[in-house]
Amino acid sequence: MDLDLAQVRAFVRAAEELHFGRAAGTLAISQQALSKRIARLESLLGTELFQRGGNGVRLTEAGQRFLPPARQTLAAADAAVAAAVVKDRPLRVDVWGHLYAPMRTLAQVAREAGELALGHGRDLPSVTAALLHGDIDAAFGRVHPPLHAGLAHRLVRLEPVDAVLSADHPLATEPALRPDQLRGSVLWAPGALDRLDFLHQFAERFDIRDRAASVNLGLAHFLAEVAGDPRRFALLPADVPLPEIPGLRAVPLVDPTPLYAWSLLWRTGDAHPGLNHLTGACAAEAGRSRWLEYNPARDWLPEPPQAPGPSA
Repeated sequence: MDLDLAQVRAFVRAAEELHFGRAAGTLAISQQALSKRIARLESLLGTELFQRGGNGVRLTEAGQRFLPPARQTLAAADAAVAAAVVKDRPLRVDVWGHLYAPMRTLAQVAREAGELALGHGRDLPSVTAALLHGDIDAAFGRVHPPLHAGLAHRLVRLEPVDAVLSADHPLATEPALRPDQLRGSVLWAPGALDRLDFLHQFAERFDIRDRAASVNLGLAHFLAEVAGDPRRFALLPADVPLPEIPGLRAVPLVDPTPLYAWSLLWRTGDAHPGLNHLTGACAAEAGRSRWLEYNPARDWLPEPPQAPGPSA
């Protein structure tokens, strides 16, 4: 029995999403095309892999048995393709979270990481889709749940976060601030807060009730809006270079210090040799620059940090 890998891929993606529409979207095909592929696979196997009903879909017992070896089959196929075609191709890496300048970190490891082809993703969902489609090999930014089952990630850097204030803000002259001192100020966000996981969790944790969103037109525009209103504050990783905007102050946050977690993200089974070079370069720089220092008595993360995972 010869399996069609496109049909197996459609099955695995639908099994992970348990939603044919979402699964089709990650494969950049129509829902009808995905349904046809799965139906042909079920016909070939002579058994149903999904139970379909008004409450969605779920795996049958046969589908549950078929899923692990189906994943292994796809991983082996992807590795075979990669072994044949990626030898001379640079590692394709997207970054996201552009307001926080993720290229700063990659620039510090680029020399040791080998040849990289850098691109820009819009956000974590768009980068996830690009990885699952095979359009890129890896990505760098802030990872947060829920993470697709077909992806792996490695913590690279924990960066202290500063409060950025107007010089006319009542707290602007303080040498350092506790996060709870910002209650009563307006958290100025570069977009809807429910889509900005770190800022949302910070506001919830430290009871920042006054929140407002801007339109993300770049860092200079965003911070000019902060400088123009003495009630506002923004949060930025401490090493982000600030544009020269009059009337702007960056103040360290302490007791606790919020940490912004940067991670590498890749598709499970991706065999591009550049992944090992990139993860190794990140680990080496993290050791030299103490990027992964974390003290729960002193620092705050939206979730506990995960230990660095194995190389790709």
